[in-house]
Amino acid sequence: MAYELPSAVPEIPVAELGTALAYYQQQLGFSHDWGDESGGGIAGISQGSCRLFLADPVFRERRYGNLAPILVWLNLSSRLQVDDLHDQWSRAGAKIVSPPESKPWKLYEFTAADLDGNVLRVFYDFAWETRGT
Repeated sequence: MAYELPSAVPEIPVAELGTALAYYQQQLGFSHDWGDESGGGIAGISQGSCRLFLADPVFRERRYGNLAPILVWLNLSSRLQVDDLHDQWSRAGAKIVSPPESKPWKLYEFTAADLDGNVLRVFYDFAWETRGT
């Protein structure tokens, strides 16, 4: 039987959960949904339909041991959304690695980083706009 898979929820390795939670809330605009250091070293955050897990070294040591940095791609619906999110994160003091620009691989994107060096690559796939031209 075929199933439609839900959105993936990446686990982002962080050095200190409280500090990471503050950055993701204050600089990136995520909501803290559940969890903290006292709850096992993992927390869930969200913004709209985007969900992420932040996991500290103690949690990761007990599980799979994934290490920073990792790369997470966030797929938005338009260039305007990419620009708006870039502006929002810039004004909030997020660490912007590269500004929005069109890439030869047909993505309009920018990159930001968290305090642990994990990278959030925010993009809009405009390949469909150029098909048949």
